[in-house]
Amino acid sequence: MVSANDVFVRYLAEALGAGRVPAVLEALDRAPSVSVRLNPYKKRTDFPGSRPVPWSEYGMMLPGRPVFTLDPFFHGGCYYVQDSSSMFVGYMLRQVLKSMSLPAPLRVLDLCASPGGKTTDACASLRAVCGDDFILVSNEAIRSRVAALAVNAAMWGDPAVTVTNADPAGFGSGLEGFFDVILADVPCSGEGMFRKDAEAVSQWSAENVAHCAARQRRILSDVWPSLAGGGVLIYSTCTFNVYENDRNVAWAAGNLGAEVLYPVGAEVPAGVIPTEYGFSLVPGYVEGEGQYCAVLRKTSPQDRKVAGRTRPGKKDSRCLYVENLFDIPVRPVVRGDFVKAVPENIADDAACVGERVRVISSGCAAGSYKGRDFVPDADLALDICLNKDAFPRAEVDRRTALAFLHRDAIVLGNMEKGYVLICHEGVPLGFVKNLGNRCNSLYPMERRIRMDID
Repeated sequence: MVSANDVFVRYLAEALGAGRVPAVLEALDRAPSVSVRLNPYKKRTDFPGSRPVPWSEYGMMLPGRPVFTLDPFFHGGCYYVQDSSSMFVGYMLRQVLKSMSLPAPLRVLDLCASPGGKTTDACASLRAVCGDDFILVSNEAIRSRVAALAVNAAMWGDPAVTVTNADPAGFGSGLEGFFDVILADVPCSGEGMFRKDAEAVSQWSAENVAHCAARQRRILSDVWPSLAGGGVLIYSTCTFNVYENDRNVAWAAGNLGAEVLYPVGAEVPAGVIPTEYGFSLVPGYVEGEGQYCAVLRKTSPQDRKVAGRTRPGKKDSRCLYVENLFDIPVRPVVRGDFVKAVPENIADDAACVGERVRVISSGCAAGSYKGRDFVPDADLALDICLNKDAFPRAEVDRRTALAFLHRDAIVLGNMEKGYVLICHEGVPLGFVKNLGNRCNSLYPMERRIRMDID
């Protein structure tokens, strides 16, 4: 039990006040809560008995944990399973967007993004405020974790996202002054995850806290040059102690050239604890896990980088076909037989990013050509900008939807032959090639449901 660790209890009292410690320690022995955040650009999913998350319009506290794997709407990207406290970073982003001048397109970096909760939250907020005029670079430095990020971004379906795999220093040295907003949910000692991760408890020590605090300062120093002057960095951790939180924010303000924007004048949702420089969410006072968040505005001078205009290659019939698959203007990018589509208004910015850091995906993977035959990519089915008339749609019941997601054989009966978009209650799930008496599934093997669906 964490209450037996005297150093942890002392750190907790130092961060939150001694009077709050008993309630927090008692809550850390309880089971964690369950929450989801809806995708406002896809079908609304109902969860009986749910309650709203106070700081997230689309967040919902659930009475228990359903089997998300057996819900077609989960695979269709209609919602994301995310801790409610983690959603507070999205709340802070929305407060920032209300208060700043928004260039077009707005450039945002989610620096430590995997598995994608804050990226998908930011997507919804940015699209609500900016429409199509934003690019969100979603980065994960650890190569083994970036695949999950790319899949979750694809399921959410926003083509304004570019997924990258780069060290923070790569942005600082290659994209100076590029970003208007940076989300830095930095690696930490994980005190806020004690209820969900027993390993976080066993690995906690004062030495690890000091190590994490030093690493966080390095990360901030490395990425800071990529933030334009007047730009905003939202700093967050899933831990409680002052060394990784308020003291690092104070260090950044004093050493990097910044001013702290909050908590002065900020509206504080019930249960959220204001600290000297930010906000702390802790079990016992909120239903979710631990989260700290603060906001810094860059005062040190840094001109905003102008992305050089790229000259698209000569369009061929393949490009023209892909353009017609979307409801927005896109720039097709051809690599061999593969074609992706990047929203036209951010195509130059996406290309600029790709010249300087390793890009895993950008825009929407549209598909590949096999001879003259265009084979749609699985990600195309999930894209929120897909033209609804681009492909024939087969509306299937839940059992058939799960069979498709399990990669079982399905038959579409009287549907026309060729590529067909499988939908459940209007939600696209993926493609099959209908041969009449059977269908060839285009659903990725690595995404299939592995558990028994019966």
